[in-house]
Amino acid sequence: MAEYPKCRRTSWHDADRWADSLADRIRASGHNPETLVALTRGGWVPARLLADRLKLKRLVSLRAQHWGVTATPSGAAEITEGLSGPVRGQDVLIVDDITDTGESLSLALEHVQNAGARRVETATCLHITHSKFLPTYVAEEIDRDDWVWVVFPWNYWEDLATLGRRAFDEVHSVPEALRLLKDRAGLEVPLEDLEQVLDGRRAPG
Repeated sequence: MAEYPKCRRTSWHDADRWADSLADRIRASGHNPETLVALTRGGWVPARLLADRLKLKRLVSLRAQHWGVTATPSGAAEITEGLSGPVRGQDVLIVDDITDTGESLSLALEHVQNAGARRVETATCLHITHSKFLPTYVAEEIDRDDWVWVVFPWNYWEDLATLGRRAFDEVHSVPEALRLLKDRAGLEVPLEDLEQVLDGRRAPG
């Protein structure tokens, strides 16, 4: 019997709410970053939403790849693509969607500091309290005892492809796989969405 994590599916409304909260906290701190660094892939969308609210034009990326699989709370991380633009002498804010193990954001902070940034702070939409890394700004905390696999709107199809295939391979029926995802993972999705990922129309690249 395959294992399934407890999942929390989030929405674009949640994303806007988190971005508003982070922007308010950053402004209240008196911090005025010059450059946002989006920690990809998860930080791309939150960073763009935050740039809009903070009226920042400069947004660069940095990729820290997590060598785990969907819905596992562990795995090593490493920088796989360097900064897409210079940050030397800049006041920088690194943005990601979540701190779980904290490895990716910790690596990103060190990388940006070594690249010569004048000041570096960090921000995440969600922070799980078992993380070894505490961001400077957090929109919402999740207690370590309430760990869930967060399905963000920007990785919905990828996560559904992984978990949906796992469920289908166990029960060999789309309706039964749908029921299994709801009962054992708490993940409710439309039948047509599961059908799309199973026939490859929404398979991750």
